Amino acid sequence: METTTRLVDPRTGQQRGHVINARENEISQALTTARAAQQAWTELTPKARAQRLNAFAECIDAHMDEYVARETAGTGKPDWEARGEVQEVIDLVRFYAWTARSLTAPAAGKFMDFHESWVRWEPLGIVAAVVPWNYPLLMAAWRCAPALAAGNTMLVKPAETTPDSAALFAEHAKETLGSGIMQVLAGDRHTGRLVVESDVDAIAFTGSLRAGTDVARRAGIKRLSLELGGNCPVIVLPDAPQDTYAALAAAVTYNAGQSCAAPARVITFRQNYKEVVDSLAAVMKERHAGKDFGPLNNKDQLKRYDRIITESGARSVQSSSIDPKPSEQEGFWRPACVLADLPEDDIAVTEEIFGPVLTVQHADSIEEALRLANGQPQALAASVWSGELATAVGLASKIDAGEVWLNCHLTQTAELPHGGRRASGNGTDLSILALHEYQRPKTITARVRR
Repeated sequence: METTTRLVDPRTGQQRGHVINARENEISQALTTARAAQQAWTELTPKARAQRLNAFAECIDAHMDEYVARETAGTGKPDWEARGEVQEVIDLVRFYAWTARSLTAPAAGKFMDFHESWVRWEPLGIVAAVVPWNYPLLMAAWRCAPALAAGNTMLVKPAETTPDSAALFAEHAKETLGSGIMQVLAGDRHTGRLVVESDVDAIAFTGSLRAGTDVARRAGIKRLSLELGGNCPVIVLPDAPQDTYAALAAAVTYNAGQSCAAPARVITFRQNYKEVVDSLAAVMKERHAGKDFGPLNNKDQLKRYDRIITESGARSVQSSSIDPKPSEQEGFWRPACVLADLPEDDIAVTEEIFGPVLTVQHADSIEEALRLANGQPQALAASVWSGELATAVGLASKIDAGEVWLNCHLTQTAELPHGGRRASGNGTDLSILALHEYQRPKTITARVRR
């Protein structure tokens, strides 16, 4: 069993360091520390917990440049992408500092004769957050911020290729929240399996369906929150706004398309199919890898992209260019791509590429478009593009997804919930509703008179 994991810069393909893999001893020690810290953290008043979370947000803000540098080193994201995501993290921690003082009101009152009852919402205990490489810091914050606000302590297992920002996150949590409240256990996939099988009280996992299924099997009866793949459909109606194509190109190339909620499968109608394909191809050709978006994250992701593009039966493949710096020629760069004229069961449709690629299919009716949209196992997110809002709202209600955008895509804020259905997992991220992912109710009933 390897004791260290080699870290690679996806921009250059070269080794940039290594990390020591946490094993049983480190995990056991972290659990002991988290368990000891949990009672004091839970017993803080909501005001006191909120004050510490706000101090945590201020600390992240004060070290913005260091977070950006660590995010870009591990992911290859452009500076502006990484900086925007760190700003989102700061906003998210501040939002959940507020929710720590705005917990949903418990039920209380007389529900049975001669008795009074009330419900306490209590933390689960220790939550293990297993986060992915596509948004190393942001996904850690999506999981940690509500769980901490609810009174839990955290063990964070970052992806093996991107442990950098999580380590700083935990360091600043220790400074502002207290020792043992949040700890990071870096390492390989075996580290992740050990964390899942350890004596934690809940697991929050973001990743692939295959990995999520394995987590569920290993977790047993522990509380689970799973955010899995997307392969998201996009329905483009003939009266779609003029900026539809540019907006979709920007969304699918953001983070090099490595987002579970990124647009993937464009579905339009036969009468405007050629217009949609040509329009998407034109705007995608202007999105250059190395200039407008970063590389794929790792060699496995590179192989996945190449395999699906090679095996696809698409008769029309239109790609942009790759413009890396001379020092980055060996990096994991791939172009933005549009695949058209492909079978309904094409591998590029049935498998999530997780890259800067859009497939385009056509339908003969609204009903067929909905069948195609709902025809894959994933049900995370989708979008509808139309000049007629009433039509778009009607379609949104019939798409099986946890989040549907109208004339936009990948537009999110801390106040609004996000979560999948079917093969995209279960549970809720973001919004005040996410607090209940990390709490459990306790009913207390008192006999007040005979």
